Amino acid sequence: MKNRILPFSLLLFTLLFFTSCENFGQLEVKTKLPGLMEEVSGIQYDANEDAFWMLNDSGNKPSVFLITEQGKVLRELKIDAANNDWEDITMDEEGNLYVGDFGNNANDRKDLRILKIKKEDLKSKKKIQVEKIYFSFPEQKKFPPKKKYYDVEGFFAWKGSFYVFTKSRVKNKIGRTFLYRVPNIQDYKPAESYGVFPAQRIADFTTCGEKYCWITGADITRDGSKVVLINHKSAWVFSGFTGDNFFSGTATEYPFDHSSQKESVTFKNDTTLFVADEDERGTSRGRNLYRLELK
Repeated sequence: MKNRILPFSLLLFTLLFFTSCENFGQLEVKTKLPGLMEEVSGIQYDANEDAFWMLNDSGNKPSVFLITEQGKVLRELKIDAANNDWEDITMDEEGNLYVGDFGNNANDRKDLRILKIKKEDLKSKKKIQVEKIYFSFPEQKKFPPKKKYYDVEGFFAWKGSFYVFTKSRVKNKIGRTFLYRVPNIQDYKPAESYGVFPAQRIADFTTCGEKYCWITGADITRDGSKVVLINHKSAWVFSGFTGDNFFSGTATEYPFDHSSQKESVTFKNDTTLFVADEDERGTSRGRNLYRLELK
């Protein structure tokens, strides 16, 4: 694994490039998100809509929103499932949406699940019935375990599987993430139960050891050539990997030069990322949609 940080001269160029827009280092603020996205925890760009699917995490109503780059709400999907702790959203090659209901701060959940919203329901005005995929971590024997590696905030769908990235709550190893694969079963029948799938561990990677180094979001390009993970401080882009071991190639860090509760990331294209952060209550900070150009 080769790790590299972009040189200072390139960071300076990027900063000067965006002088006409409000920015935080490499992040360009595109818009203030509407108030209903106060705790945005997942975003997914939809090329057919040229807009972003977004969701809030636990404590909010079980809805998914379609929102433009300018912050206009186009649609609300009302989901017939509890928002236990929704943390990320992704889309497969066929255009189905998936909600990651796997937030697990205490590492004691036994009902980690992914909710499938069928493509044909993406314009529905009725409450949407979803299909559920349950999974578990075979390495976890206690609930909670002594070492809390089993919280999750980031995932994506790719080539018939889900790829899940854990969020460490282990002291001095906050930036460590484990990559797991979970099968994506397409031929569901609502009345059937498929049990709980054991997630398969593939590899691990460490960003840094500080408090805000834990992984909070993930995405992959449409051609599968790049993967991005984010924490509150940086975006990490992986390329040149072998198969689905996304940590086997080159990792490039894009520092934000700005710390906030960033929990959402998506590729718009191969070189453009969009990032969102939660509202910092009592301040004017947060609840922004940012653009980050990869150089």
